[in-house]
Amino acid sequence: MSDNWKIGKERVKGLRKETEYAVLVGVITKQYTEEQVKEHLDELEFLAKTAGAEIKKRVTQKLPHPDVRTFVGKGKLQEIAEYIERNEDITLVIFDDDLTGKQTSILEEELKVKIVDRSTLILDIFASRAQTAQAKTQVELAQTQYLLPRLRGLWDHLERQKGGIGMRGPGEMEIETDRRIVRDKISKLKKQLEKIDQQSATQRKNRGTLIRVALVGYTNAGKSTLMNMLSKSDVFAENKLFATLDTTVRKVVFGSMPFLLSDTVGFIRKLPHHLIESFKSTLDEVRESDILVHVVDIAHPQFEDHLKTVRMTLQDLGVTEKPTLLVFNKIDLYRERYFDDFLDDEVKSEIVAELKQNLKNNYDDDNIFISAITKENVNELRAKLTEMIDKEYNKVYPYKTKTW
Repeated sequence: MSDNWKIGKERVKGLRKETEYAVLVGVITKQYTEEQVKEHLDELEFLAKTAGAEIKKRVTQKLPHPDVRTFVGKGKLQEIAEYIERNEDITLVIFDDDLTGKQTSILEEELKVKIVDRSTLILDIFASRAQTAQAKTQVELAQTQYLLPRLRGLWDHLERQKGGIGMRGPGEMEIETDRRIVRDKISKLKKQLEKIDQQSATQRKNRGTLIRVALVGYTNAGKSTLMNMLSKSDVFAENKLFATLDTTVRKVVFGSMPFLLSDTVGFIRKLPHHLIESFKSTLDEVRESDILVHVVDIAHPQFEDHLKTVRMTLQDLGVTEKPTLLVFNKIDLYRERYFDDFLDDEVKSEIVAELKQNLKNNYDDDNIFISAITKENVNELRAKLTEMIDKEYNKVYPYKTKTW
């Protein structure tokens, strides 16, 4: 941890460019089953690969609760240490939950490699992806807020500034000096964000009487690809987590009907609270939208878990009452992964129809199955969106004459 954060110095963005080899560590407690922890580690591995690391080994342990000093038990810690000793190319151990400063310091001392937890990894990816002044400031604020409660663990080697003759008196603990520096930095960053937010709010006000549609969803669900397809623009999209960090807004016209379409940062399970707080201004696009298009990767084995995570995050943002269209993307990949070759087209259609009906019964929002890559059912999606936008326009601007 001490290698990652330098008080008063600019942090190098992202993990080192050369490939780092890592060990993943997860704990199976009463809160999560063994299968759930496996799924979480699958996602953690994807996060690690996005940041530029290759995974050499996974380690899990069943515990009533994580150890307050070392997160895992002594025996398991020894097992990890011995594995690292045998594999000298390993430079990183990634834990699937947040660590305290004390835990990080002890683990670095015991394992002699860099220790990273889930939040640090997500922040690292965010730091490498941030492009605009707003996103960069938000990431820096989240990093600094994350560091503040962990300072004590980082300063265990030096409890007080030098004492002795000529140095006696109330003094100030070095950790308190750093806390003051960090708090001042947080205050400064918040003021910078407020200024940027005011500019963004002014831009949103100047968009006129157009219905706003926001794409939301779990990270890597295909929002940016869908954005490109609907708006015929060139928004950055790739098969990595958090490919999009900065909110992108495009004016789109269906027939003669114009509206604003925005692509927002993806959500993820176990998203750190301080990260949500820092990115609330980015998510103002979601708050101020008139319609939500919730994009779900139907081909992902845990798509329902992803769907629930996004809905919970939207609930935290207070936007659950907005008209929402559930768009289950990657239906082509779903068929490829889950349909046997011997099934005929009629049976495949029946299975998809049954899946669609089950999802409609489970969730109140209307839904549609599409593929943003192959453009399957895109015309149906456009028709549904057109209907929703027209209805919402009459509700939001009842006394305005349509210009289309």
